[in-house]
Amino acid sequence: MSMGEAREAESHRLVGGNLCLDFANTLNGHDRPSGHEYLHDYRDLVLWGRHAGVLSAPAYAELLERAAARPAEAQAAYRASLELREAIFRAFSALAGGDQPEAADVERLAAAWRAGQAHRSLRRDAMGFRLGWDDEPCLDGLLRTVSAAAVALLTSPELGRVRRCDGAGCDWLFVDTSRNHLRRWCTLDECGNRAKLRRRSDRRRSAAV
Repeated sequence: MSMGEAREAESHRLVGGNLCLDFANTLNGHDRPSGHEYLHDYRDLVLWGRHAGVLSAPAYAELLERAAARPAEAQAAYRASLELREAIFRAFSALAGGDQPEAADVERLAAAWRAGQAHRSLRRDAMGFRLGWDDEPCLDGLLRTVSAAAVALLTSPELGRVRRCDGAGCDWLFVDTSRNHLRRWCTLDECGNRAKLRRRSDRRRSAAV
């Protein structure tokens, strides 16, 4: 693909309500060989980070330059990010279904979080203090940010509102912030509408029998 060609990573719908769930949703169909992948390479990874508001445009450009200079490290960061994504999906999908996540998946999240925290820094600016990274930007920086979001959600009261989409063929995750906490679909205009159309079609077939 050319540098100017549009990529799905930059049009991916951010409907999870949390960074780590949006990251898990960059693959639809985790358990299917024909799942829809949004992140095909390292460039897609950092493009998604910019799209999700994690990376600034200058940081995105710098990471692409570093990846071109160190392709093996960039590929390793890409593979590690996908491994983290699958651990996030499995853990939160289990919790959404009322089950306990596998210990190995929780440890994978914790290990990524611990590795990231070693690079945390406290900085002072005109507005006061803020947390940053002592080596920002770095090729595997997205793992740190996403794992921090995952740990924050795991320890948040919102954990009980994590849901998995009921749409046929969709396994996207989201935080249910609806008033009655009965949200069933990742998006009403896609999965919700398809479900309504299927119900309408089923009623018509039943009436015709």
